[in-house]
Amino acid sequence: MQHRIVVLGAGYTGAVTAGRLARRLRREDVTITLVNPESDFVERVRLHQLAAGQDLRPRPFDEMFAGTGVELKLAKVTAVDVDRKTVTVTAATGSAAGGSGVEPAAAGSGQEKLAYDTLVYALGSGWNDGDVPGVAAHAHEVASRPGALRLRDRLAALDAGRPVVVVGGGLTGVEAATEIAEARPDLDVALAVRGELGDWLSEKGRTHLRKVTAGLGITVHEHAAVTAVTADAVRTADGATVPADVTVWTTGFAVHPIARATSLELGEGGRIVVDGTMRSVSHPDVYAVGDAALATGPGDKPLRMSCASGVPMAWQAADAIAARLTGTKVPGVSIRYFQQCVSLGRKEALIQFVTADDRSVARALTGRAAVLYKELICKGAAWGVANPTAGLPTRRRRVVRQQVQPPVPAEAAA
Repeated sequence: MQHRIVVLGAGYTGAVTAGRLARRLRREDVTITLVNPESDFVERVRLHQLAAGQDLRPRPFDEMFAGTGVELKLAKVTAVDVDRKTVTVTAATGSAAGGSGVEPAAAGSGQEKLAYDTLVYALGSGWNDGDVPGVAAHAHEVASRPGALRLRDRLAALDAGRPVVVVGGGLTGVEAATEIAEARPDLDVALAVRGELGDWLSEKGRTHLRKVTAGLGITVHEHAAVTAVTADAVRTADGATVPADVTVWTTGFAVHPIARATSLELGEGGRIVVDGTMRSVSHPDVYAVGDAALATGPGDKPLRMSCASGVPMAWQAADAIAARLTGTKVPGVSIRYFQQCVSLGRKEALIQFVTADDRSVARALTGRAAVLYKELICKGAAWGVANPTAGLPTRRRRVVRQQVQPPVPAEAAA
């Protein structure tokens, strides 16, 4: 009887987890189903480039996972029942029905249920409008490919000299503002930040960031907490109005809401509370990785939502699942930070080196060397997803038979 592993979401963390599991476990012993609504990988760390008019390399999943034994199911997750150990999905256009562990849902519902023995929850995060008035109606986002493409079309339609305001002084906001300003020097680009520009950086990092934004002609509004967005402006807490034909909102991310409807133990922001192996503290057959998981890092600080956190979390989860299924020692590897990589357009970048718990140190890399460093990091992350089983030992271990649970009866899964 095969042990059924279902991975929800094929972003960086879900795709890496599925591929690593395929390399660790024998196909005779397990089935690995990767559920995702799109048929190709979205390189999220480059969506600001897509919004600025650049084309990204396509990465189809059927090519990436060919020969690995991972079954891709094109579907949208609509519910998770962690007590009955089933996932309800709605098939995406063109996806094939059937597959291991699938039970049809109620007739005419257009849905089906996937039964699992081990679940990996990697649904990630999306845009967070912060409940600020007017944001949902008037602002754009770069947290998703559809959002980046809508922004791309809107920017392309702007005449020279028109104002664009990026709200948010974190990594996403800085990257979006500099990318847009470099690609469209004819636009009047502004960046509104709640505190001081780059206040999380070292002195060297802040100096370089200010130099680059000034060189690109970006107007920086500091201590400007935006309290409302309209069709043609943003308003700040001090009563100022900043003209904006286009507003780009980048103040944070919100996790996928599916977990809130489950009995999983959740923490701040609706993230699934996990232990050091990315295993749910309330449901041992559920693992969570990436933005959806609330994991503790060095200094007992929560790991931040980022690719830098998510990929090591995926490695940890896959190795722990494989070890537990095969009866071998569960590895314990501490996840730590080394740097924050910030692209500042195509010609500039900033590598801010940090402590293990993500605090900036004096050392920073700038200029052409930083551009090459950042590009290497991005390409490496994409390569790891596109080659999910590369670089791992070829010997797959046999699953311990008593670990394999019997399938959920059709009447229980329905």
